[in-house]
Amino acid sequence: MCTHQPACPSADSPARDAAHTVAFHPEQGWSRLCNGVIVFEDLGDLLPSGEIIPARVTVAA
Repeated sequence: MCTHQPACPSADSPARDAAHTVAFHPEQGWSRLCNGVIVFEDLGDLLPSGEIIPARVTVAA
């Protein structure tokens, strides 16, 4: 899906969220990346395969 050089990380890569944003809808809380991943600002990721990746929990020290 990605035509950038160097290519963006694939949807199954641990670095998938580093791909370029191609659609941004902050009013709805989601963005679509060029690798097909949909990133929700509070719910994690939805991969093109339909797999759900839960949100990462960050603990402040």
